Amino acid sequence: MREDGVAIQGYDTVAYFTDGRAMRGKPEFEHVWNGSTWWFATAEHRDLFARDPERYAPRFGGYCTGGLSLGYKMVADPENWYIVDGQLHLHHSQEGRDKAFADPKPVIAKAEETWQRLGGTAESPEEAADAAQQARR
Repeated sequence: MREDGVAIQGYDTVAYFTDGRAMRGKPEFEHVWNGSTWWFATAEHRDLFARDPERYAPRFGGYCTGGLSLGYKMVADPENWYIVDGQLHLHHSQEGRDKAFADPKPVIAKAEETWQRLGGTAESPEEAADAAQQARR
């Protein structure tokens, strides 16, 4: 989330599904959900999201799936993404995205374990790393 509370850096989360690409949203097509403001490229995308946000919202709160698979939260770049089993996954880098996409199921499973362990509440990558170290002890 951006410092101004806009989710996934202002990208239109519906566009990944409908247009098959990362697309910036516009503040005039916004919707507030789950404590964040979401921007969309069109009113139609906004309305699709408003009807079923769980369908379109990125998995793991928009954090990097690869980072979570390694045990910590990392900010994702919305340009690095894929959809697996109907869920949008974002990654920090193109290299990490490509590596994970080569065999996404184990990466997603490990990310899911970390997400559950952290409860989706770690404030920063440093706090998440500390939690991961404590879990290994």
